[in-house]
Amino acid sequence: VMNTLSIVASFGALAWIFQDGNLSALLGFQPLGFVETTQPVILFCVLFGLSMDYEVFLLSRMKEAYDRTGDNQEAVAEGLERSGRIVTSAALIVVLVAGSFAFADIVLIKALGLGVAIAVALDATIVRALLVPATMRLLGDRNWWLPGRLRRWIDTRLPLVEGATLVQLGALVLAGALVLGACSPGGRILAVEPTPSPPRPTPTPARIAVVDPQPVSLPEDDGPHDRLTEWWYYTGHLSAENGDRYGFEFVIFRAERGDFPVTWASHLALTDESGNLFRYDQRSEIGPQVDDSPSDGGFDLSIMGRDELGRPQPGATPWSMRGAAGSDLIDASTADFGLRLRLDAGERPPVLHDSIGWIDFGPGGSSYYYSRTRMDAVGTLTIEGRPVEVEGQAWFDHQWGDFVAVGGSGWDWFAVNLDDGSDLTISLVRARDGSYPLVYGTYVNPDGSYQHLERDAFSVEVTDLWLSERTGADYPAGWRIELPEEELVIELEPTLNDQELDTRESTGVVYWEGSQVVRATRGGQPLGGEAYVELTGYGPSLIAR
Repeated sequence: VMNTLSIVASFGALAWIFQDGNLSALLGFQPLGFVETTQPVILFCVLFGLSMDYEVFLLSRMKEAYDRTGDNQEAVAEGLERSGRIVTSAALIVVLVAGSFAFADIVLIKALGLGVAIAVALDATIVRALLVPATMRLLGDRNWWLPGRLRRWIDTRLPLVEGATLVQLGALVLAGALVLGACSPGGRILAVEPTPSPPRPTPTPARIAVVDPQPVSLPEDDGPHDRLTEWWYYTGHLSAENGDRYGFEFVIFRAERGDFPVTWASHLALTDESGNLFRYDQRSEIGPQVDDSPSDGGFDLSIMGRDELGRPQPGATPWSMRGAAGSDLIDASTADFGLRLRLDAGERPPVLHDSIGWIDFGPGGSSYYYSRTRMDAVGTLTIEGRPVEVEGQAWFDHQWGDFVAVGGSGWDWFAVNLDDGSDLTISLVRARDGSYPLVYGTYVNPDGSYQHLERDAFSVEVTDLWLSERTGADYPAGWRIELPEEELVIELEPTLNDQELDTRESTGVVYWEGSQVVRATRGGQPLGGEAYVELTGYGPSLIAR
């Protein structure tokens, strides 16, 4: 009974912090309205073992004193005195180590660490130092009572536990029963649904195991996939009739994690290059209602943005993207800015990266990946309520696979459209030690044909840096890219230095994504163009996207 008190208290703390969202701002996470089933199960197994260790150690010292003196009050006091320093020191170490997990990037690790720290702190102080001695003081000699036959049986059959008490044996039996019960398969524990609860998806059948890679088939693969991570990503460059230029980013992320409902997030950003102004916003939502994609191919996604109770943002309109086979429509707006664009890839074929549309990240997983590098864009921007007719060009990336974080630290991604009709994308995947274990690119010829680029086919040199005053992140802010075989040199410079997005509320990361000024030469002849660059892993984060 005493052991379960601290465990139940930690369950309550889990629900209060991680289910109800209290302390979410301090600990840096977004509450989902429930606690994952595995958290209390793992906590119970760990905490019952720790508390039983403290229990047996404390009671053993008390029993030794009782056998020697026959005085229950003196035995309780002596046992507490002899074991108190060791139990307190051990508990302090566990609390400090487990409590440090509150700063982990993954919410599950945060919850487990804080749960252990809270339970052990309560167990070593209130339970062991106060409730157990007080209860044993009240029970008196009844603490040590055993029926005669049971005592003789113990002395005869179990010499290794000679002197064991009913309290110790009962605790051991109860521990075994509860630990076995807690660790056996079962339903949700402590996954209390909020009121009102958000829409819950209908459980989907387990997917048939597929051996990767499979051929990329379009438009079927334009739509969502039953994989851990997926995104549909647009960046582009737009011009108004008066000559004003804009860059934009619009993306929807899909995440599938175990028994959790499918989770969605979206980012929208607009760079006013002429007005030297950058705007962005973000949304997140849980559940299947975001996806209305047709079964025969293509995607139809619409994200409202809802809180942990499933309530839409007041006055919000959907952010949507739909399309197939290179003919897409995107529509997203906030109170300050928005866009509605029709995009068309025309006859230009999609680009399958690494030749087959499959990127192997090694231990980090793997991903299908294709792009439509030149899509004609026509539509309307809305800036502070003022409509602006625009046209231009967009780059579309679609990526999906069983990966969570790539490289361990982040990546630098480049998408360049040159005025001679050629395109270039480069990805530099960075490890935590600053090395680049994965470097690759794709070069697209003016006729739409393309070839994979190994790391020795190009070079990337950082030429400038920019320090964010908001987040303290130090970003590259200028590059020189060379492709010797193409006699191509590209110099990139941000149109605005501050194109940083703090999206910790939706995807847990701070990153930089922005339009570029392009100065290039081919064979020594000047060449213009447009480009977008994405930089991740330079700023603070909660989780990796």
